[in-house]
Amino acid sequence: MDHGSRGDREENDIEVEGGGHNGSFESERRKFVERMGSGTSEDHNLREPLLLKCRTNTTSQIAIVGANICPIESLDYEIVENELFKQDWRARRKVEIFQYVVLKWTLALLIGVLTGLAAVFCNFFVENIAGFKLLLINNLMLNDRHFMGFVANTSINLGLAILAAILCAYIAPAAAGSGIPEVKAYLNGIDAHSILAPSTLFVKIFGSIFGVAAGFVVGKEGPMVHTGACIANLLGQGGSKKYHLTWRWLRYFKNDRDRRDLITCGAAAGVAGAFRAPVGGVLFALEEAASWWRSALLWRTFFTTAVVAVVLRGFIEFCRSGRCGLFGQGGLIMFDVNSAKNSYSSADLLAVIFLGVIGGIFGSFYNYLVDKVLRTYSIINERGPIFKVLLVAAVSLLTSCCSYGLPWLSHCIPCPSYLEADRCPTVGRSGNYKNFQCPAGHYNDLASLFLNTNDDAIRNLFSSGTSKEFHLSTLLVFFVAIYCLGIITYGIAVPSGLFIPVILAGASYGRLVGNLLGALSDLDTGLFALLGAASFLGGTMRMTVSLCVILLELTNNLLMLPLVMLVLLISKTVADSFNQGVYDQIVKLKGLPYLEAHAEPYMKNLVASDVVSGPLITFSGVEKVGNIMHALHLTRHNGFPVIDEPPLTPAPELCGLVLRSHLLVLLKGKKFTKQKTMAGSDIMRRFKAHDFAKAGSGKGVKLEDLDIKEEEMEMFVDLHPITNTSPYTVVETMSLAKAAVLFRQLALRHLCVVPKTPGVRLFCLAHAHLRTHS
Repeated sequence: MDHGSRGDREENDIEVEGGGHNGSFESERRKFVERMGSGTSEDHNLREPLLLKCRTNTTSQIAIVGANICPIESLDYEIVENELFKQDWRARRKVEIFQYVVLKWTLALLIGVLTGLAAVFCNFFVENIAGFKLLLINNLMLNDRHFMGFVANTSINLGLAILAAILCAYIAPAAAGSGIPEVKAYLNGIDAHSILAPSTLFVKIFGSIFGVAAGFVVGKEGPMVHTGACIANLLGQGGSKKYHLTWRWLRYFKNDRDRRDLITCGAAAGVAGAFRAPVGGVLFALEEAASWWRSALLWRTFFTTAVVAVVLRGFIEFCRSGRCGLFGQGGLIMFDVNSAKNSYSSADLLAVIFLGVIGGIFGSFYNYLVDKVLRTYSIINERGPIFKVLLVAAVSLLTSCCSYGLPWLSHCIPCPSYLEADRCPTVGRSGNYKNFQCPAGHYNDLASLFLNTNDDAIRNLFSSGTSKEFHLSTLLVFFVAIYCLGIITYGIAVPSGLFIPVILAGASYGRLVGNLLGALSDLDTGLFALLGAASFLGGTMRMTVSLCVILLELTNNLLMLPLVMLVLLISKTVADSFNQGVYDQIVKLKGLPYLEAHAEPYMKNLVASDVVSGPLITFSGVEKVGNIMHALHLTRHNGFPVIDEPPLTPAPELCGLVLRSHLLVLLKGKKFTKQKTMAGSDIMRRFKAHDFAKAGSGKGVKLEDLDIKEEEMEMFVDLHPITNTSPYTVVETMSLAKAAVLFRQLALRHLCVVPKTPGVRLFCLAHAHLRTHS
């Protein structure tokens, strides 16, 4: 079974006879050699899988990443235990092993530092750009220049939105959206094009700054997770010859296994940087992002998030003195509700249960609408980059009209008598009491939510001791507006996180419930806002442990732990009865073949041999160069079984599995022999294990790089030194459900299926694409 090259999902099996290839393959090979010799090629035939006419391939061969069609590849997490690897491992000294361990921790440190700096950078510019815009609008409103305030708000938002859209549409389409589904898919073993490329990192950072500052109902938290993963991927490339970064130690990381661990650290660091929640970041990576986990990774991830927290704390202290412009008080999210009264009665538990139920209903309906909107937007985005930009501009105009127009529907409220004159109405860009169009001594409660940064709006909703600050109608209008704007905004060509829109909508209806209960409840309305946010988060994202810890770290209120746990469990249970979590839906919508941890029910009625088909392409232990070239040209398989045959062995037997990338390196080295003899010792002297290491960003040897002459096509090459002699195998009668669980838990790309009865004509192997069937 091969969860390998997603662009070429063939399922093959063949009875292995004396030569290892059937007659059809040999005739096809002769035709191929003749074409190579005559200098002609039949491009259509070369693109088609081998013997495609024998069957119909009904599986998906593409995925959509940022509305771009691209082939999907798998990642090789399995350790390839061939002779070269074993020789390299035996030759390693203790000092080299120590260097490898130290370098792992050093890279974890760098990921934490750089992700923390990226979080500070994003928050610094968002707060200053958005703060300048809000100060300008506030000054225009104070001078009764209401129309100019609308023009300034709309034009600044539109300009920033178009900048973000141009970056996403023309430079890195994969940077659009949250990025969490892509990171989740990568850690599941899916190597989609450009999702962690340097250009994606650049656009993710700057696009997020422009998009959030433009007033969109989006957050920078999802993009921060993607940013941390991109930084980890960049550091984990194992060096670069292009930039002369080929330090000998870095070659140890030229494999998908170590990169996976680093990217897991990067995803956790992103959450820690976005929410200032280091423990929540670790749990997010464990619960939502990573598909494989182990205790050593837990410790390293915790270290990375701790580094992020230290970096953020240092810059927060530095910026509190006013040396960071308008950045300081806000930016790095921390919604302190510790001062609120935390006592609650049995009656309050009923209100919490009610919040959990409506959170599950609202969350599942939110996911349903997001799915429909994304499908609609994909039709528009497929028409070209200019249509992506126009869609962003249209949503920006709608958002600006809502944020500036809806506050006019709200009545002016007299400032509370206990507040000083400089606190109400608010002077400046943020605060609970925005003056807007109201006379002196009055404030507009809806403007206090709309004409603020999203972070400050959440602070206003979470604020304690202000039960009369927002009218019921204000909270209702704000909830409906944010709910709808969050749905239509996600899916446009800007980096956009879902956490902030969901928290805003949940906090608004949570505070609404708290106001309705009034004196009947002992809980503060700010705490009801927190519980509403938790219920909506649980209903949309379906996480429990990580969300619980993140919210507690955000709000600095451990006494709310039982109620937050209760509301998350109820909302998730209710929402699960309707549909999947939002990230799972997006992964499926993008066509990314995500492999679930559990087997599907129908798999219990099938065995492994039921999902394999032929013909299987195998190689002999010493194979003709022309046969290898023919198979590489006509298929995109990532791995090929190697069969030792007489006279090398008494009977055909499985030697192991050889990877496509290793074959390309071996053929490029041209260590061929004219006779079919074992030449492994010459190859072992010519090559080292790091010659076959995976190159960064897909820059390894390609088939087009080979220059094989006609006479070399009839020569032989020994595949034993590069053959993985310990591939995972299962018997053909194994339950497909068991095989699927084994495939997922061991993070395999290939699984060999062997017959129950050994023999020359009965022995077979199979490469099945388990992701296709699951």
